[in-house]
Amino acid sequence: MADDVFQTPNKPRPKVGLLTIFWAYFVVGLTAFGMAILQKLKRTILKNRWLTEQEMNDGLAMVQLYPGPIMVNFTTYAGYRLRGALGALMATLGFITPSIVLIIALAVAYFEGSSLPWVKPLFIGLEALVVGVVFNVTLEFGQRALKSGIHALVGLVAFIALIYKVNALVIVLATLALGALFLRPKPNDALQKKQKPEGTAPPAPKQSSRSAWVNIGIATALVLAAAAAAWAYGGEDGRMTLAFLKVGTVAFGGGLTILPLVQDIAVTAGHWITMRQFADGIALSQITPGPFLNIAAFIGYKVDGIWGALLASFGIYAPSFLWTLLFSEIYGHVRNNPAVRGALAGVLAGFVGMLAVVVLQLGRVSITGPAALTMAAAAFVAVRFFKIDLLWVMVGGLGIWWVAMLTGVV
Repeated sequence: MADDVFQTPNKPRPKVGLLTIFWAYFVVGLTAFGMAILQKLKRTILKNRWLTEQEMNDGLAMVQLYPGPIMVNFTTYAGYRLRGALGALMATLGFITPSIVLIIALAVAYFEGSSLPWVKPLFIGLEALVVGVVFNVTLEFGQRALKSGIHALVGLVAFIALIYKVNALVIVLATLALGALFLRPKPNDALQKKQKPEGTAPPAPKQSSRSAWVNIGIATALVLAAAAAAWAYGGEDGRMTLAFLKVGTVAFGGGLTILPLVQDIAVTAGHWITMRQFADGIALSQITPGPFLNIAAFIGYKVDGIWGALLASFGIYAPSFLWTLLFSEIYGHVRNNPAVRGALAGVLAGFVGMLAVVVLQLGRVSITGPAALTMAAAAFVAVRFFKIDLLWVMVGGLGIWWVAMLTGVV
């Protein structure tokens, strides 16, 4: 029935206001949690007739080929298709602003109220829940990413390297190279010649090609200028901003899979927070709406208050914003490139091994006794076998732990 529900690719779209784009994504960022984020993003696009289903699916395929949180990248892509670079900026800011504001508020309460006697026992329960959740993410991610013995070997190499404290960014670059060399997809000659490639390359936004590249150049120059300013300024603020810019540049997979890199710069290298505070930051990021990487704002607040939170957020999101603008223009040329596909397979396999290290390190500080172990196991069972949403696992588990504290069980 409804072919007329969607705009056709060749039919001119009505111009969408920048504030309209910002507000639509602000609402999603304020109200969507966990896996429901993707559904809300899709519903927003289709309800407003901004993209066709084919264009939307092409975008989802594209944003998995380069670094950055996938849902944020997808939001940037949709904004770029609607109004070019400014539309991408409005969509991205709308989506991430609510979660950044909320996590800053929680960071204030957490760091300023940590001396209260009931806070630490309460967060022991939250930390145990995090261990169970991240363990499940590692297993699920491993099932998808470790498709052969070579994939598993790359994951093992990354695991051992991180255990021996090799810089996480070096591990990422090494797994990209290993994947490009040894994990390229093997073409099925006759079939591949007959079959059309999956999807179609999304057409560029409604602006000239030259204008698109000028805007990408301006955006890149601004981010590089900010990086240069951070380097010149120095201090903890500058060091932190550069560290998050590096993570944002190479962190594939999105969400919890980026944890190893964040943990490496914030706990191991930067010493800005402790491993226990890192676990608590993960928990707080799970109970706030919007993208998980608002944990960067939590860490930034610890370094330098609200200003630090804003700098960390800029660092973690700015590179993926640039990647999305770039890939929106070149996707058609690289989407089936064997080296690109192999590099992506290699880095995702490496992230499985690195996530396993994070689980071990979180468990070491968070599993303090039988009660905490029980909470971790319950969280794992809830998300893996009963498919309960992470928000309810965190909130429900925290409520159970609170009751156990009041009754003297823990």
